[in-house]
Amino acid sequence: MQILLCFSIGLFLVDSCMSHTLFTCEPVHVQWCHGMPYNTTFFPNMLEHYDQDIAAVKMKAFMPLASLRCSPEVHLFLCQAFVPECTDHTHVLRPCRELCERVLSDCSRDMLTFGISWPSELQCDRLESCHSSAVSAVEMTTSRSSLSSGRDLGFWCPHQLKTRPGQGGSFLGAQDCAPPCHNMYLKPQEVQFAKTFIGVCSIVCLCATLFTFLTFLIDVKRFRYPERPIIFYSVCYSFVSLIYFVGFLLGNEAACNEPSLPGRVWTAVLGAQSRVCSLLFMLLYFFSTAGMVWWVVLTITWFLAAGPKWSCEAIEKKAVWFHTVSWGLPGALTIMLLALEKVEGDGISGVCFVGLYDLTVLRWFVVAPLAISVLAGLSLLLAGIMSLNRVRQVIQHDERNQEKLKKFMIRIGVFSGLYLLPLLVLLGCYLYEQAHRSHWENSWIHQHCQEYSIPCSRLSIDVEQPELSLFLIKYLMTLVVGISAVFWVSSKKTCSEWASFFKRKHKKDPISESRRVLQESCEFFLKHNSHVQHKSSSHKLKVMSKSMGTSTGVHTPATSNHGNTPVPTVIHNHCIPSQSLSDPHRSLETSAQEHIGSERRSKADSSSRFSSHTQTSHRLTPKDDLPEADQSSAHGTNNQ
Repeated sequence: MQILLCFSIGLFLVDSCMSHTLFTCEPVHVQWCHGMPYNTTFFPNMLEHYDQDIAAVKMKAFMPLASLRCSPEVHLFLCQAFVPECTDHTHVLRPCRELCERVLSDCSRDMLTFGISWPSELQCDRLESCHSSAVSAVEMTTSRSSLSSGRDLGFWCPHQLKTRPGQGGSFLGAQDCAPPCHNMYLKPQEVQFAKTFIGVCSIVCLCATLFTFLTFLIDVKRFRYPERPIIFYSVCYSFVSLIYFVGFLLGNEAACNEPSLPGRVWTAVLGAQSRVCSLLFMLLYFFSTAGMVWWVVLTITWFLAAGPKWSCEAIEKKAVWFHTVSWGLPGALTIMLLALEKVEGDGISGVCFVGLYDLTVLRWFVVAPLAISVLAGLSLLLAGIMSLNRVRQVIQHDERNQEKLKKFMIRIGVFSGLYLLPLLVLLGCYLYEQAHRSHWENSWIHQHCQEYSIPCSRLSIDVEQPELSLFLIKYLMTLVVGISAVFWVSSKKTCSEWASFFKRKHKKDPISESRRVLQESCEFFLKHNSHVQHKSSSHKLKVMSKSMGTSTGVHTPATSNHGNTPVPTVIHNHCIPSQSLSDPHRSLETSAQEHIGSERRSKADSSSRFSSHTQTSHRLTPKDDLPEADQSSAHGTNNQ
């Protein structure tokens, strides 16, 4: 026990001794500071330069002030600011406030002459008083292995990319830092082309998914379980396409932040800083994840119908559980990401998503759900197809049903292929990006370390950057997934439903439609009477209907069920003449007066004709209405 305790104390002492080596002074190499009272320095300096070479480049612009000797203390002040003094391996001496004020007052005129701008980091009010200018070395150290000039210092957030403290953003491991809004790997013209490409693809995919949903609304009963989940995942990808289209319209307004201080650049939104960005992230992540879950539910319903032979009603009873999982799981993941403040702005698409800069979030919240949904859906789909294949072998003698089942299996296979292929390509893009992201970031640091005044890597780095095609394929596969639903609803029945829908929407005007219906009724009535009445009676009836245009009572003989005695039957003709419909704006009073006048003028003739016709019809027998051949046949039948 004592040996273990001593061993622990020894490790603690060794660790404590090693912690002191984090602070290391280094010799001054900047030529303009060789004559100073000190010869050792410590980096990073107060201007956030982490290398003497970078400090020398930035200090060169201020050397005309030292050459002119505008102030007796200007040279000392510049060296203390750019190449600070390191004393006793424990303290770093920065320039103090009073010294800064004297130099700035003496050299302000020469600064205007040479166009030199005073750095914001060297504002005199930000410096400490000369009586307390020593800064403890422990406060200046970081958690890096060593800050000596002979080792790689890693990434340190440049001044241009710094964010306000407490916002929770981090970039490449540096806190209170955000990535630049313009893409780190693409050129400006490539970014503009990618934005246009995403906008066009989002419009096409939005139209396709809306067509599927509207087809469902026309005939809701047509799409029952097990194919009902196709409609829901089509709705999900409609929202995904709509959000990308909104991002295309907004540009960088939602995904990027304006520079808060002079000298800084546009940075990507990190965390829940922007409400618009957070809203776009919530909708995009929720519906994209829900679309994948509905795909798994679709394969489950197909398996239940093909394997255990569940009916549509039995599957529909589980719809509550399907909706609970399909909407609840994406909602829980979305809330978790919001709580962790993992929202990230995308400078290419203009929307906000996750995993754009954080590989851990990309691995667990994007790649993992995508891989699980693909594997689960593919397994259930293959199991269902195998069950359908066994059914096809059982009914191999029934050629008609076997052909229908074969077509159904081909349809499922093509639809699943159209859905799975984009998801597999998208999964490949994410895996490729995850494997090469660190190399891309190191190449970006190596190319921009001088621009941002950050430490450059001392190791030889092979510059590696992603191609534009990788980003285009990734966004295209994200959007094109929803188009596969159009294949399932595309059929002759869908065309007929849309045709009937537009036909109902473009009906004729009601007056002409009523006129057509009434005229067809008149023609049907006249045609029907021609088979019952005599030719002369039919001719008189046509003349009467054309001349009167009113109800006409006609007694036609009918044969009783109990004998051959004729029974008079009254047929009423309610057909309205076309003349009354020719002028729809005619007043009812005028039409009534004209109708009464015409009825009075033809009263005598109509009554006489009607009465003679009635007497003639009473004198006729059923045998008189038939031709001679029919009378003889009827007589023979009665005799039998």
